[in-house]
Amino acid sequence: MSAHFPTVALIGKPDAERIAETLSELHRYLVQRGLRTLVERDCAEFVAGLVAETGSFAEIGEQCDLAIVIGGDGTLLTAARYLAQFDIPLIGVNLGRLGFLVDISPSEVVARLGEILDGRYSAEERFILRAKVYRQGQVVYQQTAINEVVVHSWNRASMIEIETYIDGVFLNSQRSDGMIVSTPTGSTAYALSAGGPILSPTLKAIVLAPINPHALSNRPIVVADESIIEIAFRPSKQFKAQVVCDNVSIPNIEISDRIEIRKEAKPFRILHPLNYDFFGILRAKLNWSSGYR
Repeated sequence: MSAHFPTVALIGKPDAERIAETLSELHRYLVQRGLRTLVERDCAEFVAGLVAETGSFAEIGEQCDLAIVIGGDGTLLTAARYLAQFDIPLIGVNLGRLGFLVDISPSEVVARLGEILDGRYSAEERFILRAKVYRQGQVVYQQTAINEVVVHSWNRASMIEIETYIDGVFLNSQRSDGMIVSTPTGSTAYALSAGGPILSPTLKAIVLAPINPHALSNRPIVVADESIIEIAFRPSKQFKAQVVCDNVSIPNIEISDRIEIRKEAKPFRILHPLNYDFFGILRAKLNWSSGYR
């Protein structure tokens, strides 16, 4: 039995290709190692053979020492938001496309997982953002984000006018389609398509990237991770805005609302094989240096 992680959770994306094959293989392997294995209920039907022990995200958080996430980056984002509060490290197995977070391929999952269970791995802590919507001085909604918090116009035909403050100090006002506030983890996601910089995953910084700003001088800016970011709205006749935290939408934003974004107290932990190479992943996923050996 592994002394490092005696109870392991399996969390999968039900509609991913090869989910049944990969889940079943991992379940068999973990059971053979003598580990208690808890399968998240929504994907338990894909485990072939013996009836698997199942659990909700809450039960996984309370009982498990490690969670293996099988799917794409979005699946890992969802799991991380739930499990960060329980301080459970995550391993990502890639059944999706890009896979910046889920970095282990199905073809080598057993070998790499064996190394990690034996204690041979590298660990990263990545911080999370929390967005709060204030209305008349009261918090009316809040949500966490691993990648980014996006404030954007719901009306594609019109821009929104926003004011941005950093630690209570006015930064700028702009007319644009919105603003992306991104962690280093999310710097390779939506913020990248808005012209933002790629940040090393453990860098203590936050990216603010405007979405299609009306003035070309409005450029992405990087601030310290301890910064408190506030976004307010200027009066507009056709105002309709939305806040999105990763893939979770906060609708019904009013023009008098104020959005506060800051780093969450607890980070989430992700485990990698010892041969993990972030820059190698960038080269492979973004097709860099394709003409060089």
